[in-house]
Amino acid sequence: MFFKQFTVTGMGCLSYIIGCPQAGIACIVDPKRDVDDYIKVARENNLKITHIFETHVHADHISGNMELQSRTGAEICMGAGTPATFAFKPVNEGDIFEFGSVKVEALSTPGHTPNSISLLVTDTVRNEKPWMILTGDCMFVGDVGRPDLAGKELIHEQAENLYDSLFNKLTRLPEGIEIFPAHGEGSLCGKGISSKSSSTIGYEKESNPVFKLSQEDFLLSMTGSFPDRPKSFTHIITTNKSGVPLLDRCPVLRDLTPLQVKKEIDRGVVILDTRDTASFGGVHIPGSINIGFAKQTANWIGMVIEPDAELILVVTSEKAYSDMLVELHRIGYDKVIGYLYGGMTSWQEAGMPIEQLWQISASRLHEKITSGNISHLFDVRSEIEWNSGHIKEAQHLPLNQLLKETPDIPRDEEVIVTCGVGYRGNIAASYLQSQGFQHVHSLAGGMTAWKNSGYSVTV
Repeated sequence: MFFKQFTVTGMGCLSYIIGCPQAGIACIVDPKRDVDDYIKVARENNLKITHIFETHVHADHISGNMELQSRTGAEICMGAGTPATFAFKPVNEGDIFEFGSVKVEALSTPGHTPNSISLLVTDTVRNEKPWMILTGDCMFVGDVGRPDLAGKELIHEQAENLYDSLFNKLTRLPEGIEIFPAHGEGSLCGKGISSKSSSTIGYEKESNPVFKLSQEDFLLSMTGSFPDRPKSFTHIITTNKSGVPLLDRCPVLRDLTPLQVKKEIDRGVVILDTRDTASFGGVHIPGSINIGFAKQTANWIGMVIEPDAELILVVTSEKAYSDMLVELHRIGYDKVIGYLYGGMTSWQEAGMPIEQLWQISASRLHEKITSGNISHLFDVRSEIEWNSGHIKEAQHLPLNQLLKETPDIPRDEEVIVTCGVGYRGNIAASYLQSQGFQHVHSLAGGMTAWKNSGYSVTV
């Protein structure tokens, strides 16, 4: 059997190719939108991709099923009853697909979504018993799928379905079976997914805290709070149900002059500045949002920017533009008009308006606090980070909360924002600037710089 796992770092998306080298055929499970990796691996191993399995309709990333089908002719297979409007083969409990010596058996495992499936895989050359199971978003390593993404009106039904799928089906499989989920660390489809991308049924039964819960406590936990849904999720779900546009339909590369960018801004286009915090702070286009390259770039874009927004990027190179385009396409942000050619240098030389977002050092912030010369200091980290130690004079305002509702304070008063190392602080500060706040600063280096400077924190 040929088996390989693919990882989208940051988003935590996991996908797979499973095949039989002797028969020369394979399937792809839960493909990401940029499918070149699968095509390359299949060619290198003389495998023809004949089937594409989706364990469920994904909420956090755009599927590559249409892209892959257009390039390979493979058949798309999804759980029976999946509310997709494009052609696919319905998969029911017990359906078996054979790829040479590899047998793939479908299990119905609803809960994360109503029509989720898991795929039990057997390498018949080695053993007639199953070797592994691809659990989709039903069971993760160290966690389980969240049942709330199908809608609040279904959450209690979904939680009960999830309990049944986990406790009455998956955990009753032989303990030696390996599990390979559709998401790992960084995904918003769970609460505390491990950084390890595979496990076994037995280890999860013994170590996953969810399996220590009674049915009552499980249902209570699964109908409680979960990480906030990014703005992009509803758009992604709708796109994945209706059929994803092929990438060749997306706008082609356009390098834009400052004058062209200015005209697009006047028309309402959003400027996404992907440079680092210091560069953005020094000079940027007024109203632009600063989200640089990081592990969870796509998740933060999904939190801050509306999915139907038209975008122009400020980047440091054409390669950086291409890399960010991949991130954007993975979450369905396809309305990218182009990028500012020549970067901020060309913008300034053209005499266009500029703005600064001054970074404040830890020592300068300490001086302001000591002298009582501080109006508003917001810490935008998560509750766990806040509780681990924060500046006494700070007010806790998690970034996702700030993005939902801007602070009810005069927009001409000074605002200082801090986070862990400055990345989220700059997202927050640039967003506040775009909302009309006139005197916004970001703590350079965030709480890491504050602590390394020897200043105290409170818990």
